[in-house]
Amino acid sequence: MRYLDNAATTWPKPEIVYREMDEFARTAAANPGRSGHRMAVAAEHKVQECRERVARLLNAESPSRVALTLNATDGLNMALKGLLNPGDHVVTSEIEHNSINRPLSAMQKAGLISFTKVRPQQDGTIAPADVAAAMTKKTKLIAITHCSNVLGVVCPAEEYAKIAHKQGALLVLDASQTAGVAPIDVRAMGVDVVAFPGHKACFGPMGTGALYVREGVDIRPMREGGTGYQVESEFQPTEMPFRLEGGTPNAHGYAGLAAGLKFIEDTGIEKIRMHERVLAMTFIEAIKRSKRITIWSGRAPDRQLGPVSITIRDAVPAEVGTMLDQRYDIACRPGMHCAPGTHKFLGTFPQGTVRFSFGFFNTDDDVEAAAKAVHEIVSGMTA
Repeated sequence: MRYLDNAATTWPKPEIVYREMDEFARTAAANPGRSGHRMAVAAEHKVQECRERVARLLNAESPSRVALTLNATDGLNMALKGLLNPGDHVVTSEIEHNSINRPLSAMQKAGLISFTKVRPQQDGTIAPADVAAAMTKKTKLIAITHCSNVLGVVCPAEEYAKIAHKQGALLVLDASQTAGVAPIDVRAMGVDVVAFPGHKACFGPMGTGALYVREGVDIRPMREGGTGYQVESEFQPTEMPFRLEGGTPNAHGYAGLAAGLKFIEDTGIEKIRMHERVLAMTFIEAIKRSKRITIWSGRAPDRQLGPVSITIRDAVPAEVGTMLDQRYDIACRPGMHCAPGTHKFLGTFPQGTVRFSFGFFNTDDDVEAAAKAVHEIVSGMTA
């Protein structure tokens, strides 16, 4: 199968990820931080290695500012529910994934907060001036995506950080589509909180992720429990990362994520980014001449990553996805991609688009096969 669904989860993983998870499960799969025997110590070292590699990826001030999570949704829920108080206001956008949209909507429905959604520009980015115009005296957070999972275009997070800080607010960044494939320097960019999954561009397994919290920012714990630290206390530790990591961690998964991050370090993030960008833009060039195809991505080529969304006139995206799978052995993702607001903005709601998302292990042959398949589907409709 030609796998072009990397925005959902990357596949295949680097071989080092498979090897590391297998070795960990066979030799070090004790409970990290809970015992003093050698297996438990080895497990704790592997979890700490993962935390340190995340800190290097983000240029965080310390590994202790990194809480390891289940996924980006877990981290974003921690951040939003642990930072916001009754009466607070949030600035977000119309193109958010449900991992931001749903927690905010639930808190608004409960009468706790209010939020304003900023409309994107035609290229899919959120204009800093529009974000600034949406700020109020009650704005506590700007909670926004770094890159739309539908459009694949990177937004200027550093500009949002400046706007937030000017009014005493914080920036919470959803880096689900950028962590591991686009440079993120939290100190240079001024980002306060970053959440991302391990299973996408970081090449780790599902059930892993990370939440970076800038020093000086305190997030209330969303869950309390065992940490192996300050066990004599009846209350959750206040120190990071333990305050956010109640319960036994997914050490097997973090061993795999650490290996994925090592692969990124060894390969070079710029090489990964350019490879995905070139494949995406090559695919766009190969299909753009058809008048029956609307390409929603690629309108800001210098900011484009791997995801490319298209629609075919008079074709239902779900049916196109089925044809690509069953006739052409191509895996992609049709539908709304858990981002209904994006499709309302595009005018593709409720059927969505067909998203091809190119990853580091895809090749020019994959692009050529995908473009040929799309043209054949279009030709079959007009025959």
